Amino acid sequence: MQTLSGVIWDMDGVLVDTGEFHFQSWMDTLSNFGIPFSRETFNTTFGMNNFGILKSIMMDQFNHEIFLAISEQKEDRFRKAIRGKVETLPGAVPLLTSIKRANIPQAIGSSAPDANIDAIVSELGLHQYFQAIVSAAEMPGKPDPAVFLTAAQLMDASPNHCVVIEDAIAGVEAAHRAGMKCVAVTTTNQARDLRTADMIVDRLDAISVNNLVALFD
Repeated sequence: MQTLSGVIWDMDGVLVDTGEFHFQSWMDTLSNFGIPFSRETFNTTFGMNNFGILKSIMMDQFNHEIFLAISEQKEDRFRKAIRGKVETLPGAVPLLTSIKRANIPQAIGSSAPDANIDAIVSELGLHQYFQAIVSAAEMPGKPDPAVFLTAAQLMDASPNHCVVIEDAIAGVEAAHRAGMKCVAVTTTNQARDLRTADMIVDRLDAISVNNLVALFD
């Protein structure tokens, strides 16, 4: 019988509400480079790492030099924008606490660069909850499962005994490609776009540890 042996959290749009900060940072940065960017493009690419986002936007015009320049400027804007303003989403800390009390290991598996993850986790005092923090910035990005498989390995948890909490379409696909269960939160996408998830909720306070364990029944 399968049991829950690890919970992997996406960060942006799951632990913290950073969507608008990311959107505005992309808009401002890409406008400086003369590259059009829309809300629709943002919603479609949210959850990917910067390489995947820019590759999909720029296509044949993509090159490594401009990728580095845009990424550096965008993430610098983002980190300045969130300073003193970022907050955990409703239900995040109570659920983190409940999972910790149940002695179930937790990890972050995010497409964000290490510097972004560290800035957010440090500002909100969340380090105490996680056995591992993994950035996919230098990995194949979601929907590739690499970030989640690495997180499971660092927690010493079997992938098919893990649950991923995600908000992005690419993240849900990555979780399933890793052989993991997935709970999707509708902070970034509508429920119909996340329908392949094993459980869909509007808010994290709708989830309990028992709900997560029941995914393996």
